[in-house]
Amino acid sequence: MRGGRVAVVGGSIAGCAAALAAWRAGADEVVVFERAAGRLQDRGVGLALHNDRYAELEAAGYLDAAMPWVQLARRPWVVRSGTERAGRVIGVLPFPFRSYGWGSLWRELRGRIPDGVDYRTGAGVAEVLPEPDGVTLRLADGGEERFDLVVGADGYRSLVRAAMAPEARARYGGYLAWRGTLPVELLPEPAEAFPVPDATTVAFPGGHMIVYRIPGATGIEVNWVFYATPPAGSDTRFEDPTATPSRSTGAELQAHQLSVVEQHFPPFWQEVIARTPEANRFVQPMYDIAAPHFAKDRLVLVGDAASIARPHTGSGAIKALQDAAVLERALTASPDPDTALRAYDAERAPVGRAILELGRSLGLAQVQRTPEWTSMDQRAVDEWWAAAGGVGGIGGQAMRGAAPAGPST
Repeated sequence: MRGGRVAVVGGSIAGCAAALAAWRAGADEVVVFERAAGRLQDRGVGLALHNDRYAELEAAGYLDAAMPWVQLARRPWVVRSGTERAGRVIGVLPFPFRSYGWGSLWRELRGRIPDGVDYRTGAGVAEVLPEPDGVTLRLADGGEERFDLVVGADGYRSLVRAAMAPEARARYGGYLAWRGTLPVELLPEPAEAFPVPDATTVAFPGGHMIVYRIPGATGIEVNWVFYATPPAGSDTRFEDPTATPSRSTGAELQAHQLSVVEQHFPPFWQEVIARTPEANRFVQPMYDIAAPHFAKDRLVLVGDAASIARPHTGSGAIKALQDAAVLERALTASPDPDTALRAYDAERAPVGRAILELGRSLGLAQVQRTPEWTSMDQRAVDEWWAAAGGVGGIGGQAMRGAAPAGPST
């Protein structure tokens, strides 16, 4: 940057990484505006980072082995089969990922931001006003501040994206993810039904659930994500990405999930759902968006503000961290921020669009047009996964200029 003031709108994982990028690139001042006043580290969602992408981001200085993680290796696909308590395995796919807890990863990244960065909590942004050679932020408390560059790390409802490309809006993908976590001590017996390195996937007509261990606030937790279409007639409630589902909608969705679980899940996995505390459950609609540009004038987008990667791709957090690493590289390489942002946009916008399309393909294969799971064997699973784009697709794309890693899966 060779100086200047940089604002980062949003202080989550993407925002912390973007603040680190701007500081390392030479900004005189970096201010993070996080509207939440509470503790972001309390969020218990799990995420996974491909081993190869982790290695690239470790080399770039955004991740390290001291951050709590769990190594995963295999992804067995399981279906209900008669009285078999844990179900029947129809195939096993490699799964070379490191799992993290969202909150613990955020806490580690937040702790690595230099003291010189002004990280403000309970600081909402009401409006983003682009100007020649800068941007003015109108704040929720009525104040205004001007910056040389503003980074939008404010998620799929991004105000920064709305100022840059008002035509780009998130669109509902047609199905939901029910999420939950429970302490590993609450797992049912037998223990061998869910070995430590596995990301077990329970398949059923019209969806699947993936389950894996993550580091939690007080120990290892079990993280599950259950994908399915909602009850008939409820889709219209999710078409507006700014709307908040009502309490009655939440109760209806939970009842729908439990009905599917009772009908299609092996007993062991039914108990995993039943033992999940109510406070640890929530529902996440699937949305698609990719901004036409990731940078324009003095506005730049990272993470979900730029494009949403459906969780099937295993690349949401990866993409956010890669966005920050590439932004740092671009700002460092050029003394002119406009040239730097053009380079960033040229590298990252195609990646965002490619991951969006992969997420749609995987969503069709695993939720909206599922195969006859019970008739499949290892060969059928391998062929189906390749056709869906899973081979060499999930886990994100390598960053340009990164050192070659091992074979991708």
